[in-house]
Amino acid sequence: MQRICVIGGSRYFGKLLVQRLLESGHLVTVVNRGSAPPPPGAEHLVADRDDEAALTAVLGDRTFDVVVDQVCYTPVQAASAVRVFGGRTARYVMTSTIEVYDPATAALPPVAPGVPVAEEQVDPAGWRVRPDLPWHDAAYLEAHYAEGKRQAEAVFTREGRFAFASVRSAHVLGGGAREFTGRLAYYVERVGRGEAIAVHREERPSVFIHYAELAALLQWAATATVFTGPLNACSDGLLDVTGLTAAVAAESGGRSVHRTAAPGEPTGPFSFDRFYAMSNRRAKELGFVFSRTADWLPAAVAEASAAPAS
Repeated sequence: MQRICVIGGSRYFGKLLVQRLLESGHLVTVVNRGSAPPPPGAEHLVADRDDEAALTAVLGDRTFDVVVDQVCYTPVQAASAVRVFGGRTARYVMTSTIEVYDPATAALPPVAPGVPVAEEQVDPAGWRVRPDLPWHDAAYLEAHYAEGKRQAEAVFTREGRFAFASVRSAHVLGGGAREFTGRLAYYVERVGRGEAIAVHREERPSVFIHYAELAALLQWAATATVFTGPLNACSDGLLDVTGLTAAVAAESGGRSVHRTAAPGEPTGPFSFDRFYAMSNRRAKELGFVFSRTADWLPAAVAEASAAPAS
């Protein structure tokens, strides 16, 4: 049994993570802004993580074995978390993203065509940190999501106040109505109407992970292993938008219709004109067993098809 603090954890795979931790017998404290209560059995502390004084006050003299940070998006938030939790926890796990590897948002080392990227492609130990940028501005943060995550990882890595690990998640699917991003629903609705979907001229695949598998991996990262540094999290098997819409059509009985996007025209959320895949080799070597995307995708599509329209 461990004392675990989850920052965020009020929806989707974060909420499922809290449920899994409680079911495993851990003592769980959830810190969020009060928008949603945690599952029964978890201690609930209400504070805005951006208000450092309020967060420090609500924590009181509590200490933890592990902190799992679901909602850290900037180096400013990371630096605040180091000050608040330094001395309170032995281990800190941050949920990060495949977007840190997006070459459109940073100058990254070249990768051989068609080779999934490994964790060292973005090394937080040497990444430049710019806390002076307007991270407090919502529009700026949305436009610089990947860079915010990279710099947050860099702050935690270099401060050294606790053992730090980041879980770089692939695109998350599953959960039906709980899949709050609406990205799978985007395709379910258009395939259901037989509507032509704009795609790139030459589609490239990416990697995905089921929301329940990500919750399981975060639980494992927090409680079952002592690795540090970044870790890629993706199910086995590549998937492009053609395969995704074919799966949607097979489950819903709709029609998968594509058209090539005009220059400058936006495409759907999982249409990529570059190979956009991570290697999950490190996690496997550490002992985590991944499922195959092809095995869980039909059920994820069925859930999304049955979910009420937003």
